[in-house]
Amino acid sequence: MKVSTIGTAVPQVTARSKVLGRAMYAGDLKIAGMLHGKVLRSPYPHARIVSIDVSAALALPGVKAVLTGADAPRAKWGVHHKERRILAEGKVRFAGEEVAAVAAITEEIARDALDLILVEYEELPAILTPEEGLDEDAPGVHDGRNNVSHEIRIEHGDVDAAFASADLVHEATYRCHAQYPGYLEPMATVATIDADGRLEVWTSTQSAFLARARLSMALEIPVSQIRVHQATTGGGFGGKIVEDANNLLAGLLALRTGKPVRLVNNRLEDFLACCSSVPEVLTLKLGMSRDGTIVAKDLRVVAECGAYSGLSAEIMHVTAMRSDNMHRLTNVRSQATLVYTNNPPHGAFRGFGGSQMQFALNSHIDTMARALNLDPIDIHKRNAIGAGEVSIHGWKIGSTGLKECLDQCADAIQWKSKRAAPRSPGILRRGVGIAAAMHVSGNRTIGNWDGSTVMLKVNEDGRIMVHSAEADMGQGAMTMLSQVVAHELNVPLASVHVVAPDTDLSPYAIGSLASRVTMAAGNAAILAARAAREKLFELAATTLKTTADQLEIVDGAIRIRTQPEKSATLAQIAALHIWRHDGEGLQVSATWDAKTEMHADVHGNVAPAHSFAAQAVEVEVDTETGRVTVIDSFVSDDCGKALNPMAIHGQTNGASVQAMGWALYEELQLENGRLMNGNFADYTMPTADAVPMLRTGLVESNDPNGPYGAKGASETAILPGAPAIANAVFDAIGVRITDLPITPEKVLAGLRARQAAAGDNAHA
Repeated sequence: MKVSTIGTAVPQVTARSKVLGRAMYAGDLKIAGMLHGKVLRSPYPHARIVSIDVSAALALPGVKAVLTGADAPRAKWGVHHKERRILAEGKVRFAGEEVAAVAAITEEIARDALDLILVEYEELPAILTPEEGLDEDAPGVHDGRNNVSHEIRIEHGDVDAAFASADLVHEATYRCHAQYPGYLEPMATVATIDADGRLEVWTSTQSAFLARARLSMALEIPVSQIRVHQATTGGGFGGKIVEDANNLLAGLLALRTGKPVRLVNNRLEDFLACCSSVPEVLTLKLGMSRDGTIVAKDLRVVAECGAYSGLSAEIMHVTAMRSDNMHRLTNVRSQATLVYTNNPPHGAFRGFGGSQMQFALNSHIDTMARALNLDPIDIHKRNAIGAGEVSIHGWKIGSTGLKECLDQCADAIQWKSKRAAPRSPGILRRGVGIAAAMHVSGNRTIGNWDGSTVMLKVNEDGRIMVHSAEADMGQGAMTMLSQVVAHELNVPLASVHVVAPDTDLSPYAIGSLASRVTMAAGNAAILAARAAREKLFELAATTLKTTADQLEIVDGAIRIRTQPEKSATLAQIAALHIWRHDGEGLQVSATWDAKTEMHADVHGNVAPAHSFAAQAVEVEVDTETGRVTVIDSFVSDDCGKALNPMAIHGQTNGASVQAMGWALYEELQLENGRLMNGNFADYTMPTADAVPMLRTGLVESNDPNGPYGAKGASETAILPGAPAIANAVFDAIGVRITDLPITPEKVLAGLRARQAAAGDNAHA
């Protein structure tokens, strides 16, 4: 009997093609007659386009098209606010906005053509901070409206009375900055017009169907006239959902030239064009009783979306309320305001607004724990919501391993002994910190469906083809689907092949976002595989003269359980399914839709499952230079059931490193609205020598809604990193940093302020 791969370490099924260089990314594709696209971007954060002269560029030999806003469709695109044109017309609203696009026979000619486009701008005053945008006299970034893109107001319980009853009330303001996704592969698209006149697109995306919908909206053509292939995608981290304009520009150039067009961002262009995470200022007020019970919470958020809103409103929504569901709260109030500026747009990023809130919340809990002489772990445990409970926002918690995650981290980092140890008075000082977090596995907020459809074909050789449009951008969706189908049909993993998403061939899917793919597609794959097995057994039972309930699949054959010598291979049955009266190829389809509900006034059970995580770190702070070094880290991830521990460990480690980068190193530097460090030389990301040996642990809480008990893994693991580091820094040197990133300059300033305060107290 074959041993299932479920729960065992399995290399990614895409690994071989990538390692051998056979994987085809969008930028690798070549089509006969292909042109090369380049984009001219605004040098100003806010300006009126007085005139554009493209005549010299058009006259350059080899140039086939030069397009401006006047040549683009009139439709505007966006998520909820349809406010953005493919090419700017009339005004530019951020430095880097797309003004003109060129298609030429070589990249060099296209690049030269950009230099020949003459644009006359009238520079306008720019709104560069949310504070400026909220000034009642500020001009609107978008004509005819103020600079408030979206507002959220939530209140449950009697918040003021609860604060009055609290033994300790603490209020502080936290500032979180934008982070670039930092994926290996920049945005890339090849677009062409097929033989039937349809637009065909290969692109780097997290959702082929959402990409198709956006192409349809912006280019004003029906979805059935568009075919989108998800090319091999080299990382996404939220940045490749629905907010970049790369495939829109490639599609427009292909439509206007009638030729294939390849458009690949260079790294600076990608920094400018890809949405970075949403910067937020959070003012948090918590009330606690002496035993650490949280009795009241009040949150005010000012978030910045940049020039266009994109997904920022949804991200701010997560900041405003998701973390409430981690604890057993009864009195909460949130007020959140999203503000337009003339900075580059912000949007989706791994963690989707959770990182910002968890930085504030976990820093706050650590501060209050010290004031109450309590362990922050005990505060989390005392307030932790339990399985079977319903949160203040109506979320039904099917499983939770939060307490176990905290215990794993505490044991791994030697929490109690290191917390109790005396602090060194020397130059190098060490401290430990811990933080906890939660995330969703699916999210019924896009529309009234949070499902997935998987189609299986059993070929005449007995091998199975899996069709799903859920995206694999490196996180392992194809491997997970292969494991599930192989397990259900008891065949080797090599007998299963997952076909890349293609909107003409794949069933409709939402794509890779909200940690939903394992939950939704995993469940759908189970149903589809069982439907395929039922069809196989039905025909095999007739062939073997038995009943279906007597059959099993072993070693690629269907056999009678009590008479194993009576068998037929999968290949034989699959072929017989065709070659008989009224036969057909063996093909099944199954859909799984979460039994959740749409939010009504920000209340309702929107997710089928919830993932939890905790992280403990030890840091070393150099009090002479201010440098913070993470010397140990342990992340515990409640994944429900680890279908592939190797993949989860890898993804969790990646999340930890991204969190360390956000906490300590990475910061987009804007000067008068212009990006100054749009490259990997100046935008500092953590490298292997900047992080410790990464350690992770898994908690299997076995979710009742998940496939084999599994739920989303590793996205939750990005959330506790920054506050764990901030808490460890405080533990080491007594300086509470509430403004990310935790740079040496801020550490030294905090030490000076602490020394000054100590001196003042000594002379008081």
